[in-house]
Amino acid sequence: MLDRAIEGNSAWRRRDVRPEDYRISLSPACHDELRRVADEMRRFPLPTIVRHPDEFDLPQCRATMAAVRDVLDRGVRFAVLDRLPLDELGAEAVAVYWLLSSMLARPVAQKLDGTLIYDVLDTGRAALPGSGVRPDQTNIELKFHNDNSYNATPPDYVGLLCLRAAPVGGLSRVLSFHTAHNLLRAARPQALARLYRPFWFDRQREFHPGEAPVFAAPVFEAGDEVRARFSAHQIRGGYAVKGEPLDDDGAAALAALLDLFDDPDLSVEFALQPGEVQFVHNRAIGHARSEFEDFPEPERRRHLVRLWLRDGGRRAYSG
Repeated sequence: MLDRAIEGNSAWRRRDVRPEDYRISLSPACHDELRRVADEMRRFPLPTIVRHPDEFDLPQCRATMAAVRDVLDRGVRFAVLDRLPLDELGAEAVAVYWLLSSMLARPVAQKLDGTLIYDVLDTGRAALPGSGVRPDQTNIELKFHNDNSYNATPPDYVGLLCLRAAPVGGLSRVLSFHTAHNLLRAARPQALARLYRPFWFDRQREFHPGEAPVFAAPVFEAGDEVRARFSAHQIRGGYAVKGEPLDDDGAAALAALLDLFDDPDLSVEFALQPGEVQFVHNRAIGHARSEFEDFPEPERRRHLVRLWLRDGGRRAYSG
């Protein structure tokens, strides 16, 4: 992939993207279906993780999620679903989100212990190398990254349901790694070539006893299309845990990629509102979050619910 530019809808800049390219509305007919599903769930309760969309009559929602999947696979590779009626769904909102997301792909474990539904909340802890504290458990800025870059089987898609937004900050940003690839190919081909060779990633203590605490993988991989796996935080942590310095070429390549992230023309930014769901194609899109200030009351604090979706391999964390 070093000999030609990536073309098509996935290689975009902000000026190329219109809201209608990624925003997909839940119609009144979809809302009616979801209300009926929530009522049925209340009458016949089960754990969310055993629910499957085939249990319910959801033709309008299926058509909507097929449109989301099309955007993720053939469009700009990210979508915002607008929006779940949280007040009406009540305690069943997360289960409804699970059903809709399951129409895209199978939810898979996000931790070694099998956690399938992951709450994104500020825990007040610091995300230090080797600590096992993920940056999404803090209120710090998250630079552009792919989720679970430090695992052999990252999710294909990532979903984020906003239950509560922060009063200040916490904006979502997305960026095309295909565009970043094109820009490096044109201006920094040596840096791009280094990004096709392995880096150490901190595995965030998600490994079995006796296994290595770091994982080696390149940032870019060639296949039917270029696939990315990147997290500057996990790469820096990987070398810290490994106890060795990042090579000069690797440091220059990471710096070249991070420099691109500062160009506002390369990303789209939006403030997720309660009930909205962000979906990204995890191997084509980098997503980020600005630093945020939260409410002091626990019941009002910023709260997103994340799902990882992947049809291949095992549902377990290691795939």
